[in-house]
Amino acid sequence: MTAPRHIAVIDIGKTNAKLALVEAGNLTEIDVRTRPNTVRPGPPWPHFDLDGHWDFLLDGLAGMQAAHGIDAISVTTHGAAAVLLDAEGGLAAPMLDYEHDGPGASAAAYDAIRPPFAETGSPRLPNGLNLGAQLHWMLTEDAGLAARVAHVVTYPQYWGFRLTGARATDVSSLGCHTDLWNPWAGRFSSLPARLGLADRFAPARHSSDVLGTVTAEVAARTGLGRDTPVACGIHDSNASLYPHLLGRDASFAIVSTGTWVVVMAVGGRPVDLDPARDTLVNVSARGEPVPSARFMGGREYERLRGDGTAPTPQDRAAVLSGLHCLPAVERGTGPFPARHGGFTAEPPTEGARTLALAWYLALMTDTCLTLAGAAGPVVVEGPFARNPDYLDMLAALHDRVEASGSATGTSAGAAMLVAPAPRVAAGPAITCSDRRALRAYAERWRARVEGRDG
Repeated sequence: MTAPRHIAVIDIGKTNAKLALVEAGNLTEIDVRTRPNTVRPGPPWPHFDLDGHWDFLLDGLAGMQAAHGIDAISVTTHGAAAVLLDAEGGLAAPMLDYEHDGPGASAAAYDAIRPPFAETGSPRLPNGLNLGAQLHWMLTEDAGLAARVAHVVTYPQYWGFRLTGARATDVSSLGCHTDLWNPWAGRFSSLPARLGLADRFAPARHSSDVLGTVTAEVAARTGLGRDTPVACGIHDSNASLYPHLLGRDASFAIVSTGTWVVVMAVGGRPVDLDPARDTLVNVSARGEPVPSARFMGGREYERLRGDGTAPTPQDRAAVLSGLHCLPAVERGTGPFPARHGGFTAEPPTEGARTLALAWYLALMTDTCLTLAGAAGPVVVEGPFARNPDYLDMLAALHDRVEASGSATGTSAGAAMLVAPAPRVAAGPAITCSDRRALRAYAERWRARVEGRDG
């Protein structure tokens, strides 16, 4: 088979579902289609509209095939997600929204069976952010579910199953704070057996494995060739990491931004990860453990952003004089899960709000970089790579900060699973506007967070 030129990437984030056509030679997106990833209220529980996504994806694939031609398909999705299939390949139950608080009702019973952090690298997280907690609660809530479940596939591989008929899980999705995977041994943890599902998880594969080719039904609906290959697929934060794993040899850190800001440290300093501060061990597309830390930065940004007015010099002076945003805006997550934060005073202008929020997000990112043991260049992927105030503060605190040139690293990383691509070049270093003033502001922020300001 000749090297694919156009790769269709299914990219399902927590907020939006996206289909992008990526040009393999330069990893640019030449066609993009999106739809909201709306949560349906139930019954039996809040869940995602998988059939609606499927129609959207098939229509998009047909349009892209007609307009450009598609040579291969890859998949990336958010984590904390799996789909339960029955013996016929249909849904054994709707796919639970990981933010639903239902799993909290059985938290004590789940805690009694979940493996320790030392086995899984998964911190204990609220609601259904531990995939194991979702499965435990659903099996408890629906007495007949265990009998209906024939197969468990992680979320990227659900779309691979719909496209090819082949079932799998992938190591990056299993390694995303699920409690289900031992990242050091490279195998399932003890939890699937405790849930009674050990023989129902689909085989774990590397993200770049070819899952199969599209079915006759998909080919007929979309116009795709029957020989169109489909990659196994990858967790979205690890998709952002993948191009850099292939293109960088020394220590570095990737900051994947979206609903979640996820910091992944490759070749960093040895650290003792603290599971109480939302640190974890991710698993790369190659199956390697990656110390990580995170917070819900995109969600916090949307909650506090205002109208996004660009700050003026007067706004900068007002914020430097002592206006801070403190953690945690989204409680129960991130390095300061027990804190209840927000602005220390009402911002005097919308520009001041914009600036104080950007600096807060950068300071939270810096905290995560420290917790994960990051060393070397810091590369920002996703929406925050286009926020100059965020980058300015981060550049004040680190020797080298780079902003990814693409709108999101997930589509490019997923495309590289199936297509050879040019080595990802390092981006230009961000130049800090005033390192001394920004570092002083950062130290005052840390003092307030740590209670040293009074």
